[in-house]
Amino acid sequence: MNVQTPAQKVSPTALPLLVASTFFMENLDATIITTSIPAMARDFGVAPSQLSIGLSAYLVALAAFIPASGWLADRLGPRRVFPAAIALFTLASVLCAMSTSLDMFTVCRVLQGLAGAMMVPVGRLVVLRSTPKPALVRAIATITWPGLAAPVLGPALGGFISSTWSWHWIFLINVPLGMAAFAAALWLVKPSPGQSKPFDLAGFVASGVGASLLMFGVELASRTPADWPAVIGCLVIGGLAMAWSIRHFGRTSHPLLNLGAMRVQTFAVTVWGGSMFRIAIGSAPFLLPLMFQLAFGMSAVTSGLLMLALFAGNLGIKPATTPIMRRFGFRRVLLGNGWLVVVGFALCAMLSATTPLWIIALVLLFGGICRSVQFTTLATLAYADVPPADMSGASTLSSALQQMTTGMGIALGALVLKITEVAGVTPFSTASFRWTFVVMAGIALLAMIDGSRLPADAGAQVSGHQPSPSR
Repeated sequence: MNVQTPAQKVSPTALPLLVASTFFMENLDATIITTSIPAMARDFGVAPSQLSIGLSAYLVALAAFIPASGWLADRLGPRRVFPAAIALFTLASVLCAMSTSLDMFTVCRVLQGLAGAMMVPVGRLVVLRSTPKPALVRAIATITWPGLAAPVLGPALGGFISSTWSWHWIFLINVPLGMAAFAAALWLVKPSPGQSKPFDLAGFVASGVGASLLMFGVELASRTPADWPAVIGCLVIGGLAMAWSIRHFGRTSHPLLNLGAMRVQTFAVTVWGGSMFRIAIGSAPFLLPLMFQLAFGMSAVTSGLLMLALFAGNLGIKPATTPIMRRFGFRRVLLGNGWLVVVGFALCAMLSATTPLWIIALVLLFGGICRSVQFTTLATLAYADVPPADMSGASTLSSALQQMTTGMGIALGALVLKITEVAGVTPFSTASFRWTFVVMAGIALLAMIDGSRLPADAGAQVSGHQPSPSR
């Protein structure tokens, strides 16, 4: 008699929901401290500006260690790595809450970033390997939307928690979530044998240095005032290190990061054009609250409530993403919804301090819907045609790019605001934000060029779309 394993008895959505919860935790902790910085600075006895290292340390650690996550999952097996990463992330969150100095807090944030780098990519890899192609759209949609919601909810949630209780609780809320996720991971992830493969130390060092310096460079560029020599130095050295590591991965027999998926057109489109879209879309949660408070004179509470409309759009469209992709196919959704993303940025550029709040909320709701559809489409298309042998490298590369492009979106938004000031526009005025949103609309428009090269039936075995026969 056959005995079902626990993983066979549970709902097929259980594993994607588990990975979605870890994705939410990882992205939430990237932004939740922003509104708690003044309180933390007082407790640590430092200037608030020095707390930016806590944000930088987390993002840099994520970028540096993500490339190693695929190798570790292949070497030890996902069932060992995924729960261990969740446990380490939870422990690091407790240590962050217990920190009594900026130095201790920075070390704990690095540990937290290291755990996050192993947590989400490995969890996504488990889902990709265990989900049939026709069910991949729904699984990726489930994983994606919490990551979209976290950057929007993070600052507001952090401000509420730190003002109602104390800043320590913004990290302690991870404890019950982490414990539940750890238990679920042990229950849901099936054991699998590891593979004996050498560790690519040269590739790890080069990619880690490259990704870290690129992330640190874009984060420095978003500061006010920006240290431009340091920004340029980080970006140049980081770019050279990253270029060398890519060349190395293509030549060595056992690369840390397998770039074989880049030969697949559908995956390559999500890397090139998709990265441009993510940079543009990632700027919105940064630019909009600034515009509402600094240009429109709104309170932080009003600004935060308006941003919930963006979150509502992200969440509300989720049940419809699978039918949309099945009805129109990946290519038409990328291009058609891409135009709607451009329109959303144009509408944001037309807002002013006299615009009624209900109209602003509708614009943000519309933007949230388009943002969610584009992210989910890109995330699903990335794995539509990738062969199983290249899935680990594809998942790792996608995770690294998502982290880097989100940071680049914030930095680019800050940079364009500074350029408008140099051009003579009043700093942080409605006009300066208007020009910034126009630039973001232009980037989203350019990103569509890559998607236009896709065939009509791209990823059809995943989307389920059947193109009409040409006459």
